[in-house]
Amino acid sequence: MKKFLSKLKQTFTSGDDSSELSGHEEEYVELDTSVSEDIKSKVIVRPFAIEDFADIKPILDALRTGYTIALVNIKPLKEKDMVELKRAISKLKKTTQAIDGDIAGFSDDYIVIVPSFAEIYRGGKASTEVEDATEETEEEK
Repeated sequence: MKKFLSKLKQTFTSGDDSSELSGHEEEYVELDTSVSEDIKSKVIVRPFAIEDFADIKPILDALRTGYTIALVNIKPLKEKDMVELKRAISKLKKTTQAIDGDIAGFSDDYIVIVPSFAEIYRGGKASTEVEDATEETEEEK
């Protein structure tokens, strides 16, 4: 292996450059990658509540990072304004499609949004609620 490396070194350096290299110490830069790997390797399950349409911005920002599973309580907005709720769900659904994620209803008062590496099991009726709500919104237009 030493012979190979020395031969490789001779191939890439000329006689003048070798004297310059021998006079300088090799410098190494250490990168602290442990922090970024830990953050990116962990999935965050984060609860959210929507009281008005403006409350979806933090949800969208978290979803765009790609490592957040959002559990969204829609009950406060549902009781307040159904039109705004449909608009918010439509926006969440479009963003979820853009990031290649998945969105589904999880009871009458919650929706679940997952990034592209996850999939929501659709075994029952509750998973179609979000699709039904957005279809109604599109029909009204």
